[in-house]
Amino acid sequence: MIGNKYLEDLFNYEDEDTSINQLLELLKYKDPNFICSLKKEHVNLDLCTFDETRYLTIVSSLIDYYFQIHELEIPKWIRDDRLQFDTPYYHTKRINDFEKFKLQIESPSPFRRRNTYFDLDGIIRV
Repeated sequence: MIGNKYLEDLFNYEDEDTSINQLLELLKYKDPNFICSLKKEHVNLDLCTFDETRYLTIVSSLIDYYFQIHELEIPKWIRDDRLQFDTPYYHTKRINDFEKFKLQIESPSPFRRRNTYFDLDGIIRV
């Protein structure tokens, strides 16, 4: 059980891409209720399933990245060492080896530390 209402709802979306898009909207517009929930409704990783931890690893990189951009205080649970992959995770579906290498080199630290890679142009909200 994730323990944060917003993240639990996002995790329960049928489509992970839709879930991530919704998360990006919350982050772009600095939704005050969502931001407050991340600080007050701490995630207890000891109670999370494998799938929940996987999802949290992916979204924690995005949350960390956007919190840094907006100069917001980052909740401690976001940087838990358990929220990282052993092998690289690429959210981009169609990507060749050169592009994978380029993402690993050019990605900001919130993504590199978790071994999660997104095309930064793909996560920008208009």
